[in-house]
Amino acid sequence: MSDALARPAAAGTSAPPRSNAVVAVLALAGIVVALMQTLVIPIVPELPKLLDAPASDTAWAVTATLLAAAVATPVVGRLGDMVGKRRMLLVSIVMLIAGSLVCALADSLVPMIAGRALQGLAAAVVPLGISILRDTVPADKLAGSTAVMSASLGVGGALGLPTAAFIADNWDWHVLFWTSAALGVVSLLLVLVVVPESKTRTGGRFDLVGSLGLSAGLVALLLAVSKGADWGWTSGTTLGLGAAAVVILAAWGWWELKAEQPLVDLRTTAKAQVLFTNLASIALGFSMFAMSLVLPQLMQLPEQTGYGLGKSMMTVGLVLAPQGFVMMVMSAVSAQITKAKGPKVTLMIGALIVAAGYGLNILLMSEVWHLVLVSCVIGAGVGFTYGAMPALIMGAVDPSQTGAANSLNTLMRSLGTSFASAIAGVILAQMTTDFGGYALPSENGFKVVMAIGAGAALVAFLLAGFIPKNKQTAVQPSVAEEAEETTPVKA
Repeated sequence: MSDALARPAAAGTSAPPRSNAVVAVLALAGIVVALMQTLVIPIVPELPKLLDAPASDTAWAVTATLLAAAVATPVVGRLGDMVGKRRMLLVSIVMLIAGSLVCALADSLVPMIAGRALQGLAAAVVPLGISILRDTVPADKLAGSTAVMSASLGVGGALGLPTAAFIADNWDWHVLFWTSAALGVVSLLLVLVVVPESKTRTGGRFDLVGSLGLSAGLVALLLAVSKGADWGWTSGTTLGLGAAAVVILAAWGWWELKAEQPLVDLRTTAKAQVLFTNLASIALGFSMFAMSLVLPQLMQLPEQTGYGLGKSMMTVGLVLAPQGFVMMVMSAVSAQITKAKGPKVTLMIGALIVAAGYGLNILLMSEVWHLVLVSCVIGAGVGFTYGAMPALIMGAVDPSQTGAANSLNTLMRSLGTSFASAIAGVILAQMTTDFGGYALPSENGFKVVMAIGAGAALVAFLLAGFIPKNKQTAVQPSVAEEAEETTPVKA
């Protein structure tokens, strides 16, 4: 624990004001990272012209971020446990700033891809922030703080789309990345000033072999999943990468089980509470991406199709924006349920709400207000689940492993979204309707994807039911609470 936390306690002041500042700064950092992920969406169709490159090549501006995030998240989480979570949080934000600056100065494809990859390396900010909260926030406030930090992803994503669309419509596209860099600098300075470093560290030797193995396996897997539609699902490249992923990840698992200081403690990961939470996270990641794919397309397709609403990207962003605020409000509600009933119940409630939102979407999809309602219902469910998953993970692992464990859970959600993108893409490509000689996704295609999204949420509900009831799910006392118990307070 830092002296900055100890001194106020010794002086008789309460910890919450300091804790509230830490939560606010970490949530802001999470929002900035989420903004980065949606920042490029409005200009994706224009990238071939802007960068003077084929669309198949400019797609790497998105794929590079996905791959970098998948590789960085577990590695940075483990390093956070070893050398300091705040230190690695600062490194991640610096990567975000550097990537934003590279993109802001880019006028060709290669620097754009490099900058987007650097931005992807910042993906561990949210799991690191959640782990920092465990070490610095009193236990009675941890559920609410974790839920707010988790909801920052939704708030950033919801605000990012309309903001990016507005900037792209009114200024040069480089302004998007100058804005991202500026927000990154603000976050960096606030973390330096407000967030303390935890002394809960494992130390030891970094598992370089495990890091390289996991990175290679994930890259092979995600390339096969994300580019399979372009390359062909039965092409030699796609099948070869899929086979390589299976072999590499199997070898990696064997290495991790025999390593003295593994990158990922697979024995801890195999605990029922961690295992079923991670499996539910994959299903929820799958489910939540379906909405991100379906709603924008429904809104932008021409009205003449009979089911499209013919709206602009700016309108799409404004329609989806309320979802983020609903997530933030529901995070407070989910924290209260977690305190009263435990995070398992919160997770199951959230999964059911997400499933209900998709069911509603199948019936209501012909008006703008229908989609606002649907996105808010799904956002409410996401707010519940995002707050519950970190609580379940932290309730089952040692405090010295929270960075790696939370990062792995974040990776599981990312894998779910990648699988959803691939499967939904196949469905929408197969279920089409002719519109002026062009094949567009059909209304039934969208309904099938929404039904699958609902099914994935129900699978998450069932998986959450296997989380042990009688196991300890409350988070162990944080450093901040231990200090309150051991530091004398003046009367």
